[in-house]
Amino acid sequence: MNAAPADQIRLLDVQNLDVRLSQLAHKRKSLPEHAELESLTKDLTQLRDLLVAAQTEESDTAREQTKAEQDVDQVRQRAARDQQRLDSGAITSPKDLENLQKEIVSLARRQGDLEDVVLDVMERREAVQERVAELTSRVESVQAKADDATARRDAAQQELDDQTATVTKERETVSAAVPADLLKLYEKLRVQQGGVGAARLYQRRCEGCRLELNITELNDVRKAASDTVVRCENCGRILVRTGESGL
Repeated sequence: MNAAPADQIRLLDVQNLDVRLSQLAHKRKSLPEHAELESLTKDLTQLRDLLVAAQTEESDTAREQTKAEQDVDQVRQRAARDQQRLDSGAITSPKDLENLQKEIVSLARRQGDLEDVVLDVMERREAVQERVAELTSRVESVQAKADDATARRDAAQQELDDQTATVTKERETVSAAVPADLLKLYEKLRVQQGGVGAARLYQRRCEGCRLELNITELNDVRKAASDTVVRCENCGRILVRTGESGL
């Protein structure tokens, strides 16, 4: 394949722009905010799970407290009715009076036991409520950090996207001036060679594979016409000759 020396050198400009595009893509993918957000999202998930569990426990404890208070109220009402019957004087049978007094005493004990249950539940509920408040605060704090990291990531990505758009436009302009067959070969080699399809021959060394050409290879390059598209014998990339090739 033949191509004017200027076109071959222009191919290096295309290569440099492609390297820049690859660097921008890598930088976009490797933004520190990605790892930061991943860590914060993991923390948020764990904290929200703990918060849901605590809220569920608080709800269960609230129902338990309501039930215990209802039990106390029922016993209290029963005791009040018995005391009213006792005070009314309507019961004259000594045995009935004794049984009623025993029931009032039993209800008092029962009420005391149930009130202890209410106190225990209230203490547990208060502890759970404190836990809910603590977890809510932690979730809000981590969420704020995640929002900040997201904003920083989005701003960084937008800046890189703008740079990418500029470089892409420049690449389109430069590559349009490269002969189609030469550009096609370059694109093929770029895919095969990890993103580098053309390299400068600098001081007898291929800047693609970083290997110095041996004497035989150098002689072949020297003999080649200036418009001959030379390939590196080691890596197969297009080897572009310049005034610094050391030939």
